Amino acid sequence: MVPGLLIFDCDGVVIDSEVISARMLIAELEGHGVRIDLDFVARHFLGRSYPTVLAEVRRTFGIALPDRFEADYRARLLDAFARGLAEMPGVRAVLAALDRPYCLATSSSPERVARSLSLTDLGRFFEGRVFTASRVARGKPAPDLFLLAAAEMGADPADCLVIEDSLTGVRAGLAAGMEVWRFTGGSHLRGRTPGPDDSGAHRVFDDFAAFPALLAGRAAA
Repeated sequence: MVPGLLIFDCDGVVIDSEVISARMLIAELEGHGVRIDLDFVARHFLGRSYPTVLAEVRRTFGIALPDRFEADYRARLLDAFARGLAEMPGVRAVLAALDRPYCLATSSSPERVARSLSLTDLGRFFEGRVFTASRVARGKPAPDLFLLAAAEMGADPADCLVIEDSLTGVRAGLAAGMEVWRFTGGSHLRGRTPGPDDSGAHRVFDDFAAFPALLAGRAAA
């Protein structure tokens, strides 16, 4: 049972970015009178596109954010990435050793994912195989993004293995008819559970050092 295509999420899986993004969003919203914490972000926003997050903030808190909020937040976030963004421990070795097709499917904007991959020097692993939610009508937890990635990579959805960190992403992969493994080793998930883990992930793991053996065991099953 060797997967025909591995589909990696980006933030919180390939790069350890979610804790930076969450803290920046918390700080930005506090400047407009909205007070949330990391647990709130993990429960309600993790794995969702930025426009979806902003719409949820407006709906939940009844606040009209200024037109420049998104642009200002993105600029400050990229500055924070430049100072402290890191690849997920162990993921580079996994990518370098892969002997099967793989790609990246992310809710991030094309600009953000390009900058993230450049800062971590992981761009060479994903040249020509990055898929963003900007290309589909519905973001996660809808299956559209994963189905797009499979179609363009020439893979049967039933023959794909998705690596996701968020419950939203796990549900999207399952809705696409794919096998999904949940990665919980990112800084944003250590010591916290973003809502009940009722997503139905086929496997949960927290260390990419274990990934090759898990994949080999799956193939031998």
